[in-house]
Parts: sequence; C-alpha cells; structure tokens
Amino acid sequence: MNKDLTVGEPKKILWQFCLPLFGSIIFQQLYNIADSLVAGKFISENALAAVGNSYEITLIFIAFAFGCNMGCSVIVSQLFGAKDYIKLRTAVTTACIFSAVICAALMILGILGCDPLLQLIRTPEEVFGDSKLYLDIYIWGLPFVFFYNIATGIFSALGDSKTPFYFLAVSSTSNIAVDILFVKAFHMGVAGVAWATFLCQGISCILAVFTVCMRLKKIPCQEKAALFDLALLKKIMIVAIPSILQQSFISIGNILIQSVINGFGASVMAGYSAAVKLNNMVITSFTTIGNGISNFSAQNLGAGKYGRLKEGFTAGIKMVWCLCIPFCVVYIFFGKYLLLLFMEGNAAAAMLTGRQFLWILSPFYFVVSAKLVTDGILRGISAMRQFMAATFTDLILRVILAFFLSDLTQNALGIWCAWPVGWTVATGISIFFYHKEYNKFSN
Repeated sequence: MNKDLTVGEPKKILWQFCLPLFGSIIFQQLYNIADSLVAGKFISENALAAVGNSYEITLIFIAFAFGCNMGCSVIVSQLFGAKDYIKLRTAVTTACIFSAVICAALMILGILGCDPLLQLIRTPEEVFGDSKLYLDIYIWGLPFVFFYNIATGIFSALGDSKTPFYFLAVSSTSNIAVDILFVKAFHMGVAGVAWATFLCQGISCILAVFTVCMRLKKIPCQEKAALFDLALLKKIMIVAIPSILQQSFISIGNILIQSVINGFGASVMAGYSAAVKLNNMVITSFTTIGNGISNFSAQNLGAGKYGRLKEGFTAGIKMVWCLCIPFCVVYIFFGKYLLLLFMEGNAAAAMLTGRQFLWILSPFYFVVSAKLVTDGILRGISAMRQFMAATFTDLILRVILAFFLSDLTQNALGIWCAWPVGWTVATGISIFFYHKEYNKFSN
C-alpha cells in the first residue's frame, strides 16, 4: 500500500513507517548472522572466522547495491511527493538500467579480484580456502542483491515499508532452515552456508521485483513513460554515488581494520566476527531508520513542506534513542549468551574478544544513532557533500586510530576504542550541517 508521508503528524507517521523498516533490517541481518551461527556451531571455529573474514569484503558489493537503492529511493520519493507519476516511472527504469551496469562490472571485478584482496588483508592460511569459496558463490548472487535493493527502495519511496518486511521475514527465516539443512544433512560445509543465502535471496528478489511491477501499474499515468532519462540519471547519481562512496569507503576501512585484527590470530578473528554481527545488526537498524527518514524528508521536500523536516528530525532522534536502551542493556549484561550462539563455551579467547568489543561500543549507540538520523535528512534533501564530509571523518578517524592504538596497546582493545571516537566527532559534524541546511529552507 502506497502512503503519502507529507500529511499527518510526523511523529506518528514516522513510527508507522520506520518500525516495519526496523523489523525488515533485523531479518536482513539474520542472513549473515545465520551464516556465522551455523558455521561456528556446526562446522568449526575456523569456518566462523572464514565467513566473518569474507563478510567484510561482501560489504563492498552491498555498498554499491545500497547506493543504487538510495539514489532510486530518494528521487522516486521526491517525484511521488510532487505527484509527478510519469517521471516517477521513468526514474524507476533508469535506476534499474544504471544498477544492472554496475552489478555486471562488480561481478567481473569480484571474479578476478577476490584472491588478491584476501591476500591483501592477510587472511590466515587455515581460513583462506573457505573464505574464497564463500566469496565465489556470493558473487554469482549479486544480481539478486542489487535488484532486491532497488525493489525495497521503490517500496520505501512510495511510503510502503510493510511489504519489504514480509518478504524478509519469510526469506531470512527460510535461510536459517536451509543453512542447517545444507550443512547438517548434506555436509556441504561453508559452501552450504553460501548456497543457502544465494537460494533464499534469489527467491526473495524475484518476488519483490514482480510485486513492484504490479504496484507501479496501479499508479495513474496519463501517457507512456520513457524507459530512460539522462537528466533523471544525473539526479539519481547525485544521491547514489556519494552513498556508494560512503558505504564503499566504510567497507574498505573495515577491511583495513580486519587486516589489523587478522594479525592477532584466528581466535580474535572469530570473536570479532561474532560480535561485529551483533553490532552490525544495531548500526544497520539505525541506518535503515535513517533511510526511512530520507524518504520522509524527500517526499516533504518535493511537496514544499519544509517545516516538517525539523519535526521529522526530532521524532527520529526520539525513536532511535528508544531503541538504543534495550540494545545497550542486552549487549552489556547479556552479550556472553548472544555470543554463545556463534561459538562453543570453551572458546575462551574468542569469547573475551567479543565481550570486550560489545562493552566498549554499545554505550555509544546513542551517539551514532543521532548521526544516522541526521544523515537521513541530509540525504533526503540531497545535501550530499555535507553528508559525505561527516561520514569520511568517522571512517578516517576509525582506521587511523585502529592502527595506532592497536600498536600502542599491543592487543585488540585499542582497535575497539577507535569506533567511539570516530562516531562522536562525526555526529557533531552531521548535526552542524543539518542545522545549517535547515536554516536555508526555513528562511
């Protein structure tokens, strides 16, 4: 069901719109959590390390899919808010063509470049083979990743956050079952984990794209829309390219940090792999809520309702802080039991690594969540230079400090401390830019 986000109380509208998005990303994260969980519990600690090691590289591909999602979603939101349905349809097909080209290029690069990249991040010999196997299978599923992201971006742009939730709820729970089936019953090892993800994402993508096509047919349109428009492509790229660069550089930064972590051995790698999955569930949840706020901001910008941007900002901050509280409590006091889902209780070094990571990062969720809400508004109003400045500050600080502090402390604790510093500085920058941009609209 399409929903106009330019009418109604912003607080109520955002809760109704963003909560299904939050639920969706929880199920999305179950894909990767399931892979690590099954690898760690049913294969070996080295398999867990291999899946976690590969995950950092897959984030580069996901970054491009996410950028295409945001470029399409923001522009379609603005057109939907302006009731320009002919251009809306053209924007969708233009985004699909743009995404297909990028996906094909990435598949070629991935097939040719995974070995050197795994070597570059100092992947230990005992996990190299499984890391490569996982990546090889993942790359062939990239079209599913890209077009599923485009479909969910369109749903969000049209004010529909429930349909993606239904798709992900079914596909992610199915992924867990297929993971266990392939590993336990068919003894496929890490390959079984990868093929399960491939299969479930593929089915979910096909169903989502079909539903989008049916939804677009119901939108009233007085004349036939063009298949491709260069002017709309430029607008999509203005949002998509900074979003791709943001996520890509974050992924590259995480890979550099992973190379530091790899120097401390397989146990630390395994502990980090488990803990970072839990952390990523939180950060990606906040990012997704920020994306929802981008759609809210874009629709209201298209409709010329600038006063609602500030109301959306306030409501968004309250929303994410409400979500921070249970995450912090659970990770600080009960993180051990969550980590046991990924590893055996006798993996003492890996367990300590995971617990330390969660203890240090989780109190700062209140900080980074505020940044991600603010980023959502900046992206929704196409203030992409400001958005990138804050993001790159966070990334650069985290990478530099990870190398410096790990060398200073001679253990992985220094690496974990880099996150809060980067988050805090970047949040201040994002909020400064938000106030500056909002004043332009309000004057």
